[in-house]
Amino acid sequence: MKKFFSADSLFQSSGLTFIRVFFGLLLMYHGWEVFEPDKIKEYATWDALKTSASPLFMAYLGKGSELVAGILLTVGLLTRLACLITIGTMLYITFFIGHGKFWYEDQHPFMFVLLALVFFFNGPGKWSVDALLWKHSQ
Repeated sequence: MKKFFSADSLFQSSGLTFIRVFFGLLLMYHGWEVFEPDKIKEYATWDALKTSASPLFMAYLGKGSELVAGILLTVGLLTRLACLITIGTMLYITFFIGHGKFWYEDQHPFMFVLLALVFFFNGPGKWSVDALLWKHSQ
């Protein structure tokens, strides 16, 4: 019980791995819409995307980014790159697709930014493809 209330970490590696995998699966779930052409066409009609040179391309790019970053985060491969992709995509959604009200209306995509920052700074943890690759290369 003493450890529970202390400032020391508690199951840090296991906990972060669980959160990383779940985070990646959520991104994959959102990105899976890249395989739904009707949904993508609907996104391309949004005012924020209609003004771009290619609204359909932007919709596919956004959903494709979510899918790729989600896959990479789930397995822990190129984790920091996946985090940068997620941060860029979700900041675009928060401030250009949304209204930039990250404290209220656009909280959902901004929470993805914050989670990506956690894994950008902490790395993927010991249970990841990155850990396996770096262990063998050193």
